[in-house]
Amino acid sequence: MSSGVLLHQRLVIAGGLALLAALAWWFLIDGAGVGHTMGGGSEPPFAAALLMWWLMMAAMMLPSAAPAILLYARVRQMRGGGSTIAQTWIFLTGYLALWLLFSLVAASAERLLTGPSMIIANGTARGVLLVAAGIYQLSPLKTACLGECRSPAQFISRQWRPGWPGALRLGLLHGAYCIGCCWALMLLLFVGGVMNLLWVVALAAIVAAEKLVPRGEWLARLTGVALIAWGIAELLT
Repeated sequence: MSSGVLLHQRLVIAGGLALLAALAWWFLIDGAGVGHTMGGGSEPPFAAALLMWWLMMAAMMLPSAAPAILLYARVRQMRGGGSTIAQTWIFLTGYLALWLLFSLVAASAERLLTGPSMIIANGTARGVLLVAAGIYQLSPLKTACLGECRSPAQFISRQWRPGWPGALRLGLLHGAYCIGCCWALMLLLFVGGVMNLLWVVALAAIVAAEKLVPRGEWLARLTGVALIAWGIAELLT
């Protein structure tokens, strides 16, 4: 396969990912299907809340997951795109399926913790959540999961399996590592507000920086220290 064809296919896949992320962000900016219920002081239907969480996770996570997805596509193209290497969308499906599972848990937690406001009002509860998230940022599990997310080439070469089951498994594993890396940060949406777009953008930027910039693991640790300090301040006020 010529280099021109390879480049064209990578651009198509990159454009598709960018469009998917852009549509998810547009959905959030437009109220995520729950804005009218919040304005009326009532909780949205659970299905609407689940969809909101899933598309919010897609909007926040796809930019930082793009290197692994594009690398999978490149490997597939370089190997001729035969039947032993499944289409890139199967890898992406596995990845998004794990975030759907996380969204199911998050939407259920939202029902229990926040009600229609979609934000934790109790200062003590906010402080505990901030400290817990900060401690997790400093934990070995966070470091291990972040390392997998920051090294997509090593991850793909180590976990590669042929066929569509292998691609689906690869996507599920990558989603699992991303959740292991970011779940505590995602739960901070309950602190700043699930529908607070500035807070959503800030958390998405932290996630992307941790995974993509040089020495991002140090940013994760600094974020952890800052969250612990913030949480202690909440507990003391």
